[in-house]
Amino acid sequence: MLRLKKKYLILAPLLNTLSEILDIPKPEPKTETKTAAELPKEAAPTIIKTTEPVARKKIPSKYSISAVLEKTEVKDEVVANEHKEVLPSSHFTDTDLQNEWQKFLKDLQKEDVIVYNAISSFKLQKKDEDVVEITYPSESAKSEFEKVRAGFFNHFMHKVNHFNIIVEFKSDVSLKREIVTKRMIFDKFAAINPVLKELDDLFKFDFNS
Repeated sequence: MLRLKKKYLILAPLLNTLSEILDIPKPEPKTETKTAAELPKEAAPTIIKTTEPVARKKIPSKYSISAVLEKTEVKDEVVANEHKEVLPSSHFTDTDLQNEWQKFLKDLQKEDVIVYNAISSFKLQKKDEDVVEITYPSESAKSEFEKVRAGFFNHFMHKVNHFNIIVEFKSDVSLKREIVTKRMIFDKFAAINPVLKELDDLFKFDFNS
């Protein structure tokens, strides 16, 4: 027995050197393997299912656009009523109306003779405390009057301190007058003196100014 041990001790270094030279794999230690059936099973995660979607409780908004708009409209109406001023309606006579109309026509004749010729035949008459009736000869003449209507009545209302005048129109063709223009006057003179016609053809006179 002792001899065997001595032989092993002598041969052991040689065997190790030989195994390193020949690259002989050393026996690996055995490991225990277990099958999948033998491994402990992990607990499956619990899944909670809901039959209906969870509804979020709707909280009413403190800010409502429609409510703000309604409040704004009411506020605007209140402000409009507060600023609505009752304008005076002082008494005036038909004579006051006629005098101011004649003054207006006199000034208009200097400023715009064409409009003056169109509306100089108009008749203005006070029909009621707040009503002025205007009689006109034609629609074309009325359209010319509309150009200066605001200017006349604005001046007249401040003059008599009456700001609630209602204007009514009445047509009367008997008031129609022939509007005499500069061209018509020139043509009459040209009929008498043909030289004027030749001068007009040569110089192209402007009768609109």
